[in-house]
Amino acid sequence: MHKHYNGLKTAALFGVLWAVLLGLGALIGASTRSSAPIWIMALVGVATTAYGYWNSDKIAIRSMQAYPVTEAQAPQLYQVVRELSVRANQPMPRIYLSPTMNPNAFATGRNPRNAAVCCTEGILQLLNARELRGVLGHELMHVYNRDILTSSVAAAVAGVITSVGQMLLFFGGDRRNSNPLAMLAMALLAPFAASLIQLAISRTREYDADEDGAQLTGDPLALASALGKIERGVGMAPLPQDQRLVNASHLMIANPFRGGAMNKLFATHPPMRDRISRLERMAGRPLV
Repeated sequence: MHKHYNGLKTAALFGVLWAVLLGLGALIGASTRSSAPIWIMALVGVATTAYGYWNSDKIAIRSMQAYPVTEAQAPQLYQVVRELSVRANQPMPRIYLSPTMNPNAFATGRNPRNAAVCCTEGILQLLNARELRGVLGHELMHVYNRDILTSSVAAAVAGVITSVGQMLLFFGGDRRNSNPLAMLAMALLAPFAASLIQLAISRTREYDADEDGAQLTGDPLALASALGKIERGVGMAPLPQDQRLVNASHLMIANPFRGGAMNKLFATHPPMRDRISRLERMAGRPLV
């Protein structure tokens, strides 16, 4: 299904992430003669990940101030989501609207039976029915591909690496039996590397959802057209960089914030032009 081997790329990125964590663990063990600190941080990471994983839908929906809608209130939305759910042989998710003009959408939930789909009022005004169907296909595939689990584990490992790096920076272990420069380098570079790898995993999953969503709808150009409109719409109505919104932004179909050089480096989404080009290749022709 994945023409660009995104599943293999995700596995490779996870391998690098775990290698960084194990490298930090070995460094701590050599400098403190104890592996207890890294196990403590790992347990903390697992606990926070478990909470985020089981409550991912509530956290994201709350951050966007979204509200549930009935089929009478949003008949077109229900019709499309039901049709795609039946096509994928999956249960119907809960549907929410977010009262913002930023054109965006996301799906969340630890599995298809606990899934929720949220669209902003802005995206409903911006897209036509065909483009909206393309977006919803993308979002549903995030749930069907278990991307919440993938992103949760990546965030947990990256968080442990960051915490251990900070511990090395401030406590430093037994400096008589370790190289202070190597420890300082690891303390500073390991969290940075972990963040970049976590973002790379997130971007890879976006490519997967684009491809799989286009296969679900059978209409790659509809999603390509929607992405172009969304990128322009976000530029006109970006979300504020509130921390709750930043934490939920990786779930959205497009980066909801205003672009910039540093924002692009640490973006949770691949470049929109690349995503559109891939979809055009799937369709065998460019957008008109």
